[in-house]
Amino acid sequence: MIRTLLLSTGVLLALSGCTAKLADPEISFAPPEYVEEMPAKEEEQDFASTGSIFGQGDNPLFSDHKAMHVNDIVTVEITESATSTNSASRALSKSDNLALGGGLVTTNGTNAAIDSVASKINGLTNLGVTAESDSSFSGSGSAVKDASFATTISARIVKVLQNGNYFIAGRREIMIDNEKQIIQISGVIRPYDIDQNNMIASSQIADAKIYYGNQGEVDNSTQRGWGSKLVNAVWPF
Repeated sequence: MIRTLLLSTGVLLALSGCTAKLADPEISFAPPEYVEEMPAKEEEQDFASTGSIFGQGDNPLFSDHKAMHVNDIVTVEITESATSTNSASRALSKSDNLALGGGLVTTNGTNAAIDSVASKINGLTNLGVTAESDSSFSGSGSAVKDASFATTISARIVKVLQNGNYFIAGRREIMIDNEKQIIQISGVIRPYDIDQNNMIASSQIADAKIYYGNQGEVDNSTQRGWGSKLVNAVWPF
């Protein structure tokens, strides 16, 4: 009974995983969790000015507009390119020769009985073994890769580290003709790498993780089915 239940559960999980990509992609317009958890800012009705020429309040005249606090937004300019060329070749050969003789027994020919025994022994031991083997292998391969990706995405400061660096994370989803494009980025940046336009290059992000993918019918049509993947994974030939 337990074995049947486990088997049924496994089949249901497999079917749910196989049919997950058959559903149409969707975009949820609900606010992210951090927006829901953050309390709303209360309006200050009375603002007492101390007469400073630098100004105060939410938009002071000479304030730095760079992202400095948790949940501040910073714009990331992604410009990534990768070019590589790799080639390899190998040739192996091996040849073996083996010759083995049993040897002969000789006499001085003065005794006929001894000569007869020696002749019989030679008939049994005068055996030879000869073997030859040859093997060869040759192989070659080459690979050329040239990829580039450029876009702009806004990310928010998730955490201010003890040394003053920021951990940022951002995600963007775009739905066009029922095809969803997803871009994600995360990593650690230095505050003084942010320029005067509140932008930073992706090359200045430490431990950067960048993801770009598509979901929809076009993506599904270019992927192999789970059945063929399973067969190729277990097929030994």
